[in-house]
Amino acid sequence: AVGGALGMFDAIKKPVVVFEPGRPVETGPWVVKPLRAYTVDKGVYGLPLKAGEKALVFEAEMTNRTALSSKDYFTTFQSTGGTDDKPFVVLVRDSTMSPALQPGLPERMAYVWGLPAGVPPPDRFVLAVNGEIYKKRDNLYGAPGWYNEHVIGTVAMAVGAGPDTPDVKP
Repeated sequence: AVGGALGMFDAIKKPVVVFEPGRPVETGPWVVKPLRAYTVDKGVYGLPLKAGEKALVFEAEMTNRTALSSKDYFTTFQSTGGTDDKPFVVLVRDSTMSPALQPGLPERMAYVWGLPAGVPPPDRFVLAVNGEIYKKRDNLYGAPGWYNEHVIGTVAMAVGAGPDTPDVKP
């Protein structure tokens, strides 16, 4: 009976939290601030595009809340459709691909997804925002860390036009 009751409780639809662009969101190891989304049809941040392909770029300010430098931000934002699953992640300041971010230092990051040729860019880009839970001791090794990644909400942004020339930092 208890197992059935717990199963029914988990099956209840929980309301989806929608975050506003420009507002900080605590995800556990990161404080993120979604900034803007835009498309480009030429290279951006040193990333080449295939012929006819466009790039959908999402920029966010990210602050590492952990005690160590980290690259654990790849799944913090996930596209909910219309793009391939794995974006390139670039540091806006100097176009470094996938850098380790220092603790407590806010950095502007760009997530770049390729859009296939002939596919129009969306008017609004919806992203799932993932968070993690800190445990002083995990169940397997007894080590501290961030675990149990899960969706904490979504952010929807209007998609604008990007820079006119390739590799220009907006």
